Amino acid sequence: MMAMSGCLLALYHVAAGRLSVAAMQTGDADVGWFGRWVAAEQGRFIVWLPVFAAAGVVLYDALRAEPPGWAGASAGGAALLAVWLARSRVVRAVAAMVVAMALGMASAQVATWRAPALVDMPARATVVSGTVRAVEQLPQGRRVTIDRPSLDDAAALPRAVRVRLKAGDEVALATGDTIRVRALLQRPASPAYPGAWDLQRDAFYQGLGGFGFALNPAERVAEGAPAGSASVLQRLREAIAGRVAEALEPTEGAIATTLLTGSTSSIPEADRAAFRDSGLAHLLAIAGLHIGIVMAWVFFATRLGLALSEYLALHWPLKTIAAVAALVGGGAYLLLTGAHVPIIRSFAMASLVTLGVIVGRRALSLRGLAIAMAALVLMAPQEVLGVSFQMSFSAVLALIAGYEALRPALTALRGDGAWWRRLLYDIAALVLTSALAGTASAPFGAYHFGHVQLYYVVANMLAVPLTALWVMPMGMLALLAMPLGLEEMPLVAMGWGIDGVLAIGRLVAGWPAAVLAVPHMPSWGLAVLSIGLAWLGIWRTRLRLVGLVGIAAGIASPMAAPAPDVLVSADARLIGIRTPAGVYLQTGSGASRFTRDAWLQLWAADHADQLPAEGSVPGGAIECARGQCTITLAQGGFTLLRGAETCAAPLLISAEPIRQRCAETIPHIDRFSVWREGAHAVWFTGDGPFILTDRAYRGLRPWVLPLPTRTRMPPGLPMAPAEDLPPE
Repeated sequence: MMAMSGCLLALYHVAAGRLSVAAMQTGDADVGWFGRWVAAEQGRFIVWLPVFAAAGVVLYDALRAEPPGWAGASAGGAALLAVWLARSRVVRAVAAMVVAMALGMASAQVATWRAPALVDMPARATVVSGTVRAVEQLPQGRRVTIDRPSLDDAAALPRAVRVRLKAGDEVALATGDTIRVRALLQRPASPAYPGAWDLQRDAFYQGLGGFGFALNPAERVAEGAPAGSASVLQRLREAIAGRVAEALEPTEGAIATTLLTGSTSSIPEADRAAFRDSGLAHLLAIAGLHIGIVMAWVFFATRLGLALSEYLALHWPLKTIAAVAALVGGGAYLLLTGAHVPIIRSFAMASLVTLGVIVGRRALSLRGLAIAMAALVLMAPQEVLGVSFQMSFSAVLALIAGYEALRPALTALRGDGAWWRRLLYDIAALVLTSALAGTASAPFGAYHFGHVQLYYVVANMLAVPLTALWVMPMGMLALLAMPLGLEEMPLVAMGWGIDGVLAIGRLVAGWPAAVLAVPHMPSWGLAVLSIGLAWLGIWRTRLRLVGLVGIAAGIASPMAAPAPDVLVSADARLIGIRTPAGVYLQTGSGASRFTRDAWLQLWAADHADQLPAEGSVPGGAIECARGQCTITLAQGGFTLLRGAETCAAPLLISAEPIRQRCAETIPHIDRFSVWREGAHAVWFTGDGPFILTDRAYRGLRPWVLPLPTRTRMPPGLPMAPAEDLPPE
């Protein structure tokens, strides 16, 4: 992977050299307005290369079948040759983009090849034994990730499993220990509906094979030492979390643990919702703000401490030493918090800024962002489709481009540097930062979470300074004091600041219309919006304003891609119907709350009503009687069977198997349909019902689990309700 990163970075220099020729080169056919535009945009073409590399990853994931390994290499090789030989700037630019896309696709293929093989989970209780990879605190209880688990003392599996321990199980566990626990496991859940977030894909690249919960208290078979740097760091995180839990109340402790170790699993849902609904969720996602604060304080403290010595101040390069110390401190914080995508990007950018300080140059630029993005696309291509990657890079792109465009106005505001002008400048910068970052990332949050926050600027103006000037510095002091056992006072002070931030979040989240549900944006709409945002942020000239058209088209895309009228879950325990009067559900025993919430998000609905056993719903779209419901929608209708036997309907849907005679003659969805094809979505059109299945949408990809096999269950074995299993 590092070699591939080097290839792309080398390609930057090749492409830059070929694309930076004189705009009016003699003999070049691309003269006129295009040549003048190329001259004005010198240095910006190269920034598009990582964008197209990310597009190559998206293209790979959108395929319905695994592409041959030679496809990307051959396309990239031919395009690279065109970069060298072509005389036309247009051909060179297009060829460079094709090379970048091919490298992005190749990096995704390599990540897939490196992933362990899929494993099946037994449909019964099993004894799981193995080495603990991680122990995570939950709001209620704990969960453990077990590496190379053995099921019923069989051969070790190549994938890890994650097990939630029983409530009240206080057995001492740490990373490296050997554990044995009787648990009920299941494979990663399939998408809640065709096109929903693919949890199986996430688990595939994370090396996870199953999830479940313990049926008995766990047994620590042997105490072990962590093996490898990753295990050592994980054990350190667990030790820090334990110290925090001893010093702070559960709520403050959970948030402090997140800020110091990157683990968010212990935050109560109500507090998480307050952060989310107020627009402060980024404070819980360790990224640019946090590492910027850490590096800035390390730089300031180091330089101030050394400057206390007159000799050092006069003879040593204090600024350079402080910058190096900031890099070391930022790198340590990156490792401590798990080296996730947002903080890797942030550390890469911060490192460039710090190196710029050392050599006396401004390094916070689009080219620096492009280098960070290219490295991440090649080293962790599976993250490109994730919300962290998308929100992180969109926010930083908006900040760099926005400050570049508004720098003259900000300079004029600062004026002669009087104190009141500096105050206005700082307030304007704070508002501008929150507005740019929040607005640019909002469409991606809306796509993934189905809602937008209206008051995020106000919340961030209050909470971010408190976090930067009090919460994080106290946390850093606590980390430094932990080896001496003196962390209690800094942690208590940190808790005071966390209480303030949480109060701000709860206050803003409680304002009228603080959160608005928005229609679901289709994938192609998000792609169009992303291209428009990149176009607006990367180019310099007025042609950049064309990007607003792409952004507007992406925002309006839900109108061209209506949500399904009917959804059937992968186990048929949930059947949802969208009517003009609202959303109605038929809910079976053990139906998944996660699936239900995903459906409500898709339909931009705040609640759903249960289908009546008998009678009708307001508006008359649903009539239920004699073991069935007749649903009449604007473009068609269907019959929902509840034990009745009828074949007189344009479409039959049932949570149980439908009689063979009906199944052969009428379009239908039943228990066997979802068992074979996963979740179903139905749109009613003038030409009849259009049915899309999860397997048809995802195709035959390495992370799509094969059909489950029928297994006879031992008598008396309790079944696990789906709602009790983790959604991962």
